Amino acid sequence: MQIKYSIQGLLIYCTMAFFILAFLAGIIRLRKTSHFFFFWGFVASAFSYGWRWYQVKHTPLQNLFEVFLFLGLIIYPLSVFCKKVLKTGGWVGDMLIGAVVLVPAGFAFPERPLFLPPALQSSLFAPHVMVYMLAYLFMTKAAVQAYFQIVGVKYNPKWGFVDCEEATYRLICAGFPLLTGGLILGCIWAQLAWADWWGWDPKEMWSLATWLVYAGYFHYRIMFGTKFGRLNSLWALTGLALILITLLWANLSILFSGLHNYA
Repeated sequence: MQIKYSIQGLLIYCTMAFFILAFLAGIIRLRKTSHFFFFWGFVASAFSYGWRWYQVKHTPLQNLFEVFLFLGLIIYPLSVFCKKVLKTGGWVGDMLIGAVVLVPAGFAFPERPLFLPPALQSSLFAPHVMVYMLAYLFMTKAAVQAYFQIVGVKYNPKWGFVDCEEATYRLICAGFPLLTGGLILGCIWAQLAWADWWGWDPKEMWSLATWLVYAGYFHYRIMFGTKFGRLNSLWALTGLALILITLLWANLSILFSGLHNYA
């Protein structure tokens, strides 16, 4: 673990503190206070991401440090969208997710700016990574709802949220097109950068495996509906496991050396 004694580190830790305070306030049902801290956590994360952008002079998505900064930035607007549009619960859990995704940036990965490799100097670089990270957060929220469904958590209808099984479905419906878009953009980018649509790179393969799991979720739900709700939820949890492999293990493990190890 490495504590960052820098402006970047201070901004990350302030963001984490706001998210944790928001989570604690939400646990004890102080809703306005919870939202207040959550919003200011978003503001702090925007300053943090903006400062990184100023330092590196390009969209900060080159490595895992910057990716986790981005995840900390988008959790608040994504959470608001899910609450207002999709009518899914988990608002308080999102605050904890926001703090957790910043832990690697705050304590694990170095903040030293790196040279941007020629392959990443593409107009498709930022949208490719962004849509994937949005998809990953949707699927993370879906996995949380799936876990709640498995353990039997029920929402009060007065709260205005759908039940956990339906919430899982809506979140995966929102995330799956983004997952598909990220895969397609990656293929186009590969063609432009390496003159090949598909390189059989380990991360490409794990990304495809992740996509297939969520496609399997839809197939299973169409076949059986909500009759076996807990099995539907297991599909969502399996998808999250593959996302973690794709995002972390495929980038960091020496077992999966490939074109994506720059991250």
